Amino acid sequence: MPTHADADALPADGRDETPNERADRNWNEILQELRVAQTGTQIIVGFLLAVAFQPRFEEVDAYQLGLYLVLVALAGIATALGLAPVSLHRTYFARQRKEYIVRIGSRLLVADLVVVAFLAVGVTSLIFDFTAGRAAGFTAMGVGLAVVAVLWLVVPRLGSRSAVGAAPHAHRAEG
Repeated sequence: MPTHADADALPADGRDETPNERADRNWNEILQELRVAQTGTQIIVGFLLAVAFQPRFEEVDAYQLGLYLVLVALAGIATALGLAPVSLHRTYFARQRKEYIVRIGSRLLVADLVVVAFLAVGVTSLIFDFTAGRAAGFTAMGVGLAVVAVLWLVVPRLGSRSAVGAAPHAHRAEG
């Protein structure tokens, strides 16, 4: 059974394209999504690297330092996950493995997005913690996690219900 990450690679989606054309299209979509994630990751990494060299960094307490180091590690993981599909493509380039590259690349992209989401929530929490106190930091973390949960779990379900409900109307309009 295909995973959600592989859903756009299903052959019965109504598009008139060869498997190679489908793989090329899906690969290009993955690359576009990686570009978006990579830009956000680069900004966060730059922020995290610069913070350590600021004079006020000496004021962080043990919790903040621990959170900071976890975030730096997550930033490294996000960077590696964002680069992995390109490396995979280079490894299997011209070996007739495009469908494999797309399947694995899609999974790596999803993993990258999860790490970037935690990274963004963590950085927000760290900033609130440092500037407004521990309670504000935990509140920011909770709100950030709630926003991510709504955007990733609730909104897609609402969209799928709308699509299911809209399909018969769209079909009648065509016929």
